[in-house]
Amino acid sequence: MGTDPVAGVTDGRRVGVAIVDDHPVVIEGVRAWLSAEPRLSVLATGDDPDAVLRAAPDADVLLLDLRLHGRMALDKLAELSAAGRRVVVYSEHSDPQTMLAALDAGAVAFLAKHEGREHCVATVLAAASDRPYVPPALAGAIVGDPRPDRPALSDKEREALLLWFQSMSKASVARRMRISEHTVKQYVDRARIKYTRAGRPAATKAALLARAIEDGLVRPEEIGIYRSQASHDRPTP
Repeated sequence: MGTDPVAGVTDGRRVGVAIVDDHPVVIEGVRAWLSAEPRLSVLATGDDPDAVLRAAPDADVLLLDLRLHGRMALDKLAELSAAGRRVVVYSEHSDPQTMLAALDAGAVAFLAKHEGREHCVATVLAAASDRPYVPPALAGAIVGDPRPDRPALSDKEREALLLWFQSMSKASVARRMRISEHTVKQYVDRARIKYTRAGRPAATKAALLARAIEDGLVRPEEIGIYRSQASHDRPTP
């Protein structure tokens, strides 16, 4: 049996989740899904992010509906992400532009509301361990969209990105590529710079992953919560 990928983050305790949605039926359904997973614990729910987080200040992951009370909550998402919150956006708006806007605002993942329990649980567990997870709606919306402003990444830059997306640990990437951690950081930074110069900045890991999938540099099936041998490494910033 492999090591639980969230153990290094939660020290073996259950992952605490807070849910924000303005539809009670959605909250109750998602609560039921997550509560059935022994590694997860729903700490608080409600339709106001601030009130929910006051009730559960130690929540590991915030599952946030992107549209609250008739308004898109991108500004609130950016505020929460800037404060260090792991925010998984859970939304019925699953067009590529909305997904990328949410990831650019700092969401660690995007989950469409029509996706089922399996993907909801997997996305939350991945978020808690600072690992990426690509549910089908995200993959289907952005994969293989050729753009004239696609940056040209070197083979080493692409390899470093792929391993980094799988492990979220530059130290483990360095070991696998047999290079220094500083060089790994250089490869990742170069990719960010190239996307910025192309007019498509990707400030967060999740946004950079989405850009790479969008351009066909990384395939969604190459990214997963359990597949990589690096899932046995403790994640580091």
